[in-house]
Amino acid sequence: MTVKVYPSLLVLFLTNTVWTRNVRQVYDVMDPEDWSLFTFECPQECFCPPSFPNALYCDNKGLKEIPAIPARIWYLYLQNNLIETISEKPFVNATHLKWVNLNKNKITSNGIEEGVLSKLKRLLYLFLEDNELEEVPAPLPTSLEQLRLARNKISRIPEGVFSNLENLTMLDLHHNKLLDSALQSDTFQGLNNLMQLNIAKNSLKKMPLSIPANTMQLFLDNNSIEVIPENYFSAIPKVTFLRLNYNKLSDDGIPPNVFNVSSILDLQLSHNQLTKIPPFNAHLEHLHLDHNRIKSVNVTLMCPTSIAIEDHSSYGNMPHLRYLRLDGNEIQPPIPLDIMTCFRLLQAVVI
Repeated sequence: MTVKVYPSLLVLFLTNTVWTRNVRQVYDVMDPEDWSLFTFECPQECFCPPSFPNALYCDNKGLKEIPAIPARIWYLYLQNNLIETISEKPFVNATHLKWVNLNKNKITSNGIEEGVLSKLKRLLYLFLEDNELEEVPAPLPTSLEQLRLARNKISRIPEGVFSNLENLTMLDLHHNKLLDSALQSDTFQGLNNLMQLNIAKNSLKKMPLSIPANTMQLFLDNNSIEVIPENYFSAIPKVTFLRLNYNKLSDDGIPPNVFNVSSILDLQLSHNQLTKIPPFNAHLEHLHLDHNRIKSVNVTLMCPTSIAIEDHSSYGNMPHLRYLRLDGNEIQPPIPLDIMTCFRLLQAVVI
């Protein structure tokens, strides 16, 4: 692998950058006078730090059940236990919960008591990764901002489960067992403020239907997608980060201008079956095409068609591409030097 660094500003690699909106970190502090409303009881299985009285640490304790949660708790840490069920009883007094981490337990869909989660009216973050769920839990609290369900056995999404989650900004369903049939045209209806959707490492053969319009990050890596419908991204005009690595995309499965979308800044198409570089928009900054079947780099075809090479007098008029990855293809270096004629902001090419 050869890395060519072109003299310019410091190279900035954003290959694995994942962001959401400035997520409000909910480590709020109550007015000390308010603590007088609560007793300072602490389940003996857990740790209650005096300096952080609204947090309860019950992680890595070998627990098989959730202990009774005191009323003062906002942040509940129950990860890395042997918990199989979520029942209403432990949460009777926990009306202020904002953050619940139940990652790495043994929770099944049948083990979640109906309605128990929706009664947590102030919950913002729910972590249920690395469990044994077979479907998305329902109903969910309408206050949720992040729902993380990665690495379960989810193959079903109940109808209408997201319909009232207008506050949700992140939905992580990666590494589950979702088929195309699980994603209907109304599956994501109601997610009006969703910004990140991760459905990587499932069993999809088609691009999912009706992605929420405000989605900025769409991750579909490690599926079996072969075709992208024409004008697919016109329905998600804010998409900025798009990952389609490790799929089965060929040249025939990519319409000519499907990636010619001004909002896309980071496009990842690594480990597919492409033999040529697909057209892209002048605003694109990072392009990952490594480990395909590309044999040559044709700068004339590659340069965004909406940009005339001689019209580069200002930043706004020139292609924004800064990082290009082409290693693992059939390209023999060196690549044409006139690539810099078009991509004057280019800082690194990996071949």
